[in-house]
Amino acid sequence: MLIHPWDASLDEAEWRDWILEGHDFGQLSVNGPPGQPPAVVPTHFSPDGADLLVHLARPNPVWTALERDPRVVLTVVGDYAFIPGPWRAKDGVPPTDGVPTSYYTAVQFSCHAHLVDEPDAKAELLRRQLAHFQPDGDHAAVEPGKPPYGRMLSGIRGLRLAVTEVRAKFKYDDQKTVEHRAAVAGHLTVRDQGLDAATARQQRRRLDRLGPWTP
Repeated sequence: MLIHPWDASLDEAEWRDWILEGHDFGQLSVNGPPGQPPAVVPTHFSPDGADLLVHLARPNPVWTALERDPRVVLTVVGDYAFIPGPWRAKDGVPPTDGVPTSYYTAVQFSCHAHLVDEPDAKAELLRRQLAHFQPDGDHAAVEPGKPPYGRMLSGIRGLRLAVTEVRAKFKYDDQKTVEHRAAVAGHLTVRDQGLDAATARQQRRRLDRLGPWTP
């Protein structure tokens, strides 16, 4: 992932806060065998201290690849929108000559995957995930050998992903003028399709923190 200086996370708190705002669904990329492409698994995950927690169905074909090579990447993308060329045309240039682009936030976690198979350990992993996704506690207890989850534990395997590197990108034209960025955020608000509103919020937030871009 190419990260220009103006696209970089302003600090560690920026990408951490973005993940905790509800960006907890990503794609887990696992190295395939020689000559084969990587395996990519869409999945929810939950932060747990410095680690990330995932569970997948036991029949998932990704397990063989993980046992062979535990080095993985989990990618999370959000707050994205297509920015048409006329919105980015420079002053004095015909709008049709403007160059379109994409705005987005992306966080990539490089990790070492540790498999979790022991029933009590899997139950604890699920309890931690439920605490993240259902913090009101509106679920039955997760206990090995006890319904409703006990008999289901054998059908899943857990993953504790020890994060070794984080790369975060906030691509919102921060290298351009304050006026340009404010105008594009306005266009996104008016268009209001897909994730336009979320994208505009990210651009305005970065604009408020950065002001004019200085290398």
